Amino acid sequence: MAKGDDALARKRGKVRRKRMRSSENAVSTRVAAIIASKRRRKTGKRRGCEGMCFSLPCPEDPFNERHGKKRRTDDDDAAADADGDHKKKGKDSKKRPTERAMSGSNAIPVRKTKTEEDRVEHDRPSKFLVVCLNAIRDAAGASDGDSGSIHDTSSWGMELWKSCAASPPVDVLDTSSAYATREQTSWLVSTACDIVARKEKLGVVVSCPFLLYLVPSQEKAVQVRSICKPLKSLGIHSVSLHPGASIEHQISGLKSCEPEFLISTPERLLELVSLKAIDISNVSMLVIDGLREFEALNLSPIINSVCRTISSDAQVTIFGGQCDQSSATVARNLLHGRITKLTTNDSVTSRSEFIAQHVQCCTPEEKTSKVKEILEHVLVEHASKTADVLLVAANDLEAQKLTSSLKLEICTVPGDSSSTFTICSSMGLINVLVKDWKSLATTGVEEFEIVLVADLPPSFDDYVEILGRTARHVVAGEVHVIFSNSDAALAKPLSDVLASCGQNVPESLTKLARITPGSDETSSRETHPKPHTSFWLTSKTE
Repeated sequence: MAKGDDALARKRGKVRRKRMRSSENAVSTRVAAIIASKRRRKTGKRRGCEGMCFSLPCPEDPFNERHGKKRRTDDDDAAADADGDHKKKGKDSKKRPTERAMSGSNAIPVRKTKTEEDRVEHDRPSKFLVVCLNAIRDAAGASDGDSGSIHDTSSWGMELWKSCAASPPVDVLDTSSAYATREQTSWLVSTACDIVARKEKLGVVVSCPFLLYLVPSQEKAVQVRSICKPLKSLGIHSVSLHPGASIEHQISGLKSCEPEFLISTPERLLELVSLKAIDISNVSMLVIDGLREFEALNLSPIINSVCRTISSDAQVTIFGGQCDQSSATVARNLLHGRITKLTTNDSVTSRSEFIAQHVQCCTPEEKTSKVKEILEHVLVEHASKTADVLLVAANDLEAQKLTSSLKLEICTVPGDSSSTFTICSSMGLINVLVKDWKSLATTGVEEFEIVLVADLPPSFDDYVEILGRTARHVVAGEVHVIFSNSDAALAKPLSDVLASCGQNVPESLTKLARITPGSDETSSRETHPKPHTSFWLTSKTE
């Protein structure tokens, strides 16, 4: 005689519980009950005793926390005051304000107060994030004999949390290294746990999987899975999918669980999606770990296919490190809207990633015409949109002279202040803000995609600082530098920065760096003096 569906379901549940108790990943009875109750709630099934003892969930009480009891409202209090016995009133009922009493000018609606409390909670992480970080740290210390340095990257982690928890979420591009470190992955998955816990607290049903973590190899998938493993005791289940296991085994495993976190290689993920073994259309967070490795393996088309499968507006985090122009194009296609660039490496190479540096050499008399030429070039390159350009001069007097000269030579429209103007053309618009080096400390350089340095600062550290702050909310940016003969002392550090960042170094700048006082060639000339020859920098390098 064939067995019914209920008997088969009970048998499968019994086998699943037995397997979980005997496995090395077994959880406590309380955690297992929480996971089982969560699974039943998502599938719409409840136990028979729960159906008899408690009422069904409703939109006002989706988790059935009140057990069918009606919430007492102000109307109920007014009715009780009118019909009840005044001698039996408690102290709380006397102090409870009614809707009429709160209709004055100082009244604050209860619903508005609740919304304000929720907004305050979103301004900072919850304690559950710290619990997740400590669980990962303790597990790493028990296995490796080291407590780890997760909390040492707290500044980076807080910036990541602000981007992921914002409304709407902001995409993140990390340029620290080629792959995410253990500490960065710990902050990332703990941030996802905090967002999931907050949504469930507010009564929002979180779709599974919530986090999709794409890795280029099986070894990386196993490493990320080991970081997420301690979160299982907190009710966050993660599954890794890679070619190292049979696809039949992975299909059967996905049918028996609903993981919140999914770590997978792109090829195996698309294969399982095509077999309808898993649905990733409602993924809320997407992580691409190792953009340069994906480019080397020619997996960019597969990643684009995965992104097209995700129908929701997922928050994207990319770990790329030092990438070339093709990787920058891929990152620009994957990221959408406003982004945030993060890095744990304070080197100029990491901070200036995806920033193109262009050095134009000219004489001091040709500076104004060279600035005009660069602005016209920017106008052609950004014809389809309005570009914002930050023009930096040596001091306030030079800034005023440069602004006056440009307004006479180019068709401009005055801005809100004397230091701003707009260049109008049939190809588009350019909004130009002119500042000197002294006032840059109070200027939001991070908001500008293009920076034009008309005069280099006396200290080269100021140039490195503005280079690291440029275009922090877009994928790629540009820094144009006008170099004249009066900047000869900065030729050597400028050429070194260009070389370390993989940028083109003009030949004239290289020659001037060799004869600058303090260089090796200058020292040899002091030992063996030669007839004096004057040098005037007149070459123009595009």
